[in-house]
Amino acid sequence: MGIEEKLPSGVLLSTVEGLAGYMRKASFWPATFGLACCAIEMMTFGAPRFDSARFGMEVFRPSPRQADLMIVAGRVSNKMAPVVRQIYDQMAGPKYVLAMGVCASSGGMFNNYAIVQGVDHIVPVDMYLPGCPPRPEMLIDAILKLHDQIQHEKLGVNRLNEIKQDEKVALLATPTSAMKGLMR
Repeated sequence: MGIEEKLPSGVLLSTVEGLAGYMRKASFWPATFGLACCAIEMMTFGAPRFDSARFGMEVFRPSPRQADLMIVAGRVSNKMAPVVRQIYDQMAGPKYVLAMGVCASSGGMFNNYAIVQGVDHIVPVDMYLPGCPPRPEMLIDAILKLHDQIQHEKLGVNRLNEIKQDEKVALLATPTSAMKGLMR
């Protein structure tokens, strides 16, 4: 029972956005960017046991010009921050960033002058993956969620309107410094 039984006339209708989203999510190429212990788990994700090729991520690209996903795995030092930004700027668009591990997401246990307290201070992050270090299964789950986000992404003018709407929502959000804990 294949698709030909479901479509007896042999015609399949879709939108350009739907087709482009499907193609983008199915050909995701990550840049090689491991900074600390989380990189070991990222390498395990590319190994045969977890097999990133199942998700259209055949090989980790050595050049940022060939990649569209930057997985920042591990803590980012202030010395390394300009390099992270340079690699991000060299990536072709559309480009996505996944902050892997608590150190990349928020600085982790390293609350000092040498470590950037979250890679989102350097590059815009599309997906945060918590854990110290996160397991390869968690990385697979985050990438599948990113696939879903990419597949339903708008194109052209619709995308610009979506970005403006997201920025309005972000500006109207309560700052974390003004948030209060649960009162019981």
